[in-house]
Amino acid sequence: MKCLLIASESAEVLFHWTDPEYQQHIQEQYGASQEEGQGLPAFEDSISTLFAPIIISCSTMVDRLGDSYTSFTTENNHIYVLHQFDECLYIAVNGDGEEGEDDLRRKTYVMKKMIEVLFGMVTLSSYLLRRELRPQDTDQRARLWKHLQSLLETYSHLRENDQSFLVEAVERLIHPTLCEQCIEFLERRLVQQLNSSVERAGEEVLHAFILVHTKLLAFYSSRNASTLSTSDLLTLIIMAQNMYPSDVDHDDPAPEDVESTSGSGPESFYTPEPSPTDRDSSSSEEKPVRGSTPVFEFVDPDIQMAEDSLQTLEVPPPDPSTPHRVFLEVSLKEGLYPMMPHSMYCLPLWPGITLVLLTKVPTSAVAMSVYKFLEAFAKLEKRLSEGQEGSAATRGQPTIHDVRSKLDKFIKALGPSEIQSAQLQNVWTEFKNRAFARGGPGFNRDLIPWCKNMKTQLCGIYRQCFLIESGPTDIPRRLSPGLQERAQTMVQEKLMDWKDFLLVKSKRNITMVSYLEDFPGLIHFICVDRSTGQMIAPSLSITERATSELGKGPVAQFIKRKVWDLVSTTRHYLQKGYSTVTLRDGDFYFCYFLWFENETGFKLEAGDIPVLPDDSAPIGMLAWDYYSRKLLRYYSKNHQGEVVKCYELLTVHLGVIPTEIILQHCRQLASKLWEPSRNPLL
Repeated sequence: MKCLLIASESAEVLFHWTDPEYQQHIQEQYGASQEEGQGLPAFEDSISTLFAPIIISCSTMVDRLGDSYTSFTTENNHIYVLHQFDECLYIAVNGDGEEGEDDLRRKTYVMKKMIEVLFGMVTLSSYLLRRELRPQDTDQRARLWKHLQSLLETYSHLRENDQSFLVEAVERLIHPTLCEQCIEFLERRLVQQLNSSVERAGEEVLHAFILVHTKLLAFYSSRNASTLSTSDLLTLIIMAQNMYPSDVDHDDPAPEDVESTSGSGPESFYTPEPSPTDRDSSSSEEKPVRGSTPVFEFVDPDIQMAEDSLQTLEVPPPDPSTPHRVFLEVSLKEGLYPMMPHSMYCLPLWPGITLVLLTKVPTSAVAMSVYKFLEAFAKLEKRLSEGQEGSAATRGQPTIHDVRSKLDKFIKALGPSEIQSAQLQNVWTEFKNRAFARGGPGFNRDLIPWCKNMKTQLCGIYRQCFLIESGPTDIPRRLSPGLQERAQTMVQEKLMDWKDFLLVKSKRNITMVSYLEDFPGLIHFICVDRSTGQMIAPSLSITERATSELGKGPVAQFIKRKVWDLVSTTRHYLQKGYSTVTLRDGDFYFCYFLWFENETGFKLEAGDIPVLPDDSAPIGMLAWDYYSRKLLRYYSKNHQGEVVKCYELLTVHLGVIPTEIILQHCRQLASKLWEPSRNPLL
């Protein structure tokens, strides 16, 4: 019983996702209210009718009280979490008790992050974003919503089954020799050849990395590239998994390898109790959809006919040669530029192993200019809203006069041929007449609507340049299919002898056996370097047919559930300002530590950490990088001029181990895990 909805202030549905149980619940609810002889309403109409009172209530509270509710629970124990992002209201619902408020809040923020990566700075204009999320063409809308629904299901699956998405940090495959060889290969052969080819159509490969399922085998960035943030990298891994989902039955080299590892079984991608005949008879080319369920055999033919068209629409398989436009954060000497356009090429090498290329598009300088102008108008609008007028509103860098000069040149360079450019020119002319002309109103509150209009027009230029598909007569600006095929072949030849090993290694990356001698009684651990966004942990994937080091069956599942609960609990305490948590739960003893070190590895003294409100953005690195944007900045105030690193360690011990031994284990484990000789690439 799960649902996520995005709606406008006028209660127009911009996107929705429901699991089959919630969809059936809505269809039964509205089917019962229909008069005899009438068919069921379209599912989109039903869900719009259901949520309209909540949406209108929120809008009314904001208008009348300047405040709104963030969550509530109904009499039937359905939890609703709401968050307003600009003019879009996100509503997440759970009715089966599997998700709490924190889980639902995290889901809404992750969905927002996905939309930002897919639509870039268009998300800064509510008017344009509404048009993008709800295209007038119903088939186009169905395809878009199906894609967004699939991304959300992929994320939900990974968060429930993959430790790296549980703690929101990247996991590397631990094989120093092979990793170093692959990084050198990406640098000296692959990227160099791609960037020197005439078939690259002006694009430049900035980042190249190889994924084995969700684990990073090798990552290379060119000298001209900005650092790829952990948030963006995790999002790209979700997109790659969505395009080419991991399927143990097909990805693993042999059945015996599956039995000897702790890899996820096919149940991860089908129903909790899939039919063996259905699974065996399904085509190997068919894309497994996470969270799908058997088709309901409704008795009432009207209900069967009224199934939502979005649920039955098949999305064509991805074409590897067609890049995906993604918008990622770029950090340069001049400053931070969010949502800069890149092309993402996801090239499957073998099932479960993927090469991802990120390229810089030739016109990316336009996006940087648009961002600078948007930032300038946003600052001006804020000052005017605060009551500052005249020279007080125009102070700061760059000055509004610098912006005027640069924007005149920018519009001239665009040319008047495009409709969007002409509209920007008209609005800019009117803005100048009001702000700069003698006898004009000047810089006062009357200029606020024109600031908003300028931002909308700039976002429109951005949309025209980077989101609208080129026409059939335009020359495609992308790496040629032949060049992509050569890149694919080069990496396949490099990894041919390693592919079976890598698929097995990805399921048993690190084993607890190697730690038991030094740490008797230790059951599991997760260690995260929050400065680099990387984590290390023993495998914890459990299926009914695959045995892990924890065994299989109820005990192993119980321990896994405890680890997931521990992460949720520690986030709650971290939000309240606690950096150390120890808990005894039955036969187990749980520990969590967060600490800081300088560049030489010297542990810094513990200090206060910020306390966050209950409705704040979720702690993590995917939707919002809490550690670098909030925690490290807060702590570094007392360590000016010093490089401060942040680490986290979670451990699970048997409860019979004395507390002092457990704490000693934690200290030794923390120092051992990040030894350069042990994991040089971490």
